[in-house]
Amino acid sequence: MSGQRIGYVRVGTLDQNEKRQLEGQILDRDFTDKASGRDISRPQLSELLRFARDGDTVVVHSMDRLARNLDDLRALVQGLTRKGVRVEFVKESLSFTGEDSPMANLMLSVMGAFAEFERSLIRERQREGIALAKQRGAYKGRKRTLSPERAAELVQRAGTGVPKVTLAHDYGISRETVYQYLRHANLE
Repeated sequence: MSGQRIGYVRVGTLDQNEKRQLEGQILDRDFTDKASGRDISRPQLSELLRFARDGDTVVVHSMDRLARNLDDLRALVQGLTRKGVRVEFVKESLSFTGEDSPMANLMLSVMGAFAEFERSLIRERQREGIALAKQRGAYKGRKRTLSPERAAELVQRAGTGVPKVTLAHDYGISRETVYQYLRHANLE
């Protein structure tokens, strides 16, 4: 009996369209994170790693959707293939089973290194742009999403045990933004 086809989708911002990534793929289940790819601490990725079983196939649009760091990418692919899970990257037309050829491992390393390089370039350009805007006096930082009163209310509700995901939904912000408000209040 063959396993399930499991899709993994990651978009970096809430306004990106995640539907296009695995469009046309026939999947039994999918997991979607709306989070940065800078690390692997993502709730749906963690759930996928717990869910995937021997014989399953994990389908990802491209390597940079799974990880933007070469070490993380290798660790994720190797961890899944050790469990008997096949990993397919649609855009790169590459599959990994754990019994991969030296060429497949080279491609994983090269393509993963490009994803990491691209992330570094984005961050460098962002830093340069911010520095230039500061010199012109045009950069004041991002405006706070919540008023001080709403932020205090969020912190108070978090202190009573309201789940972070509920707070994010109720205030129309991301979980990461919830954590930023809690860090600022020293309650995380």
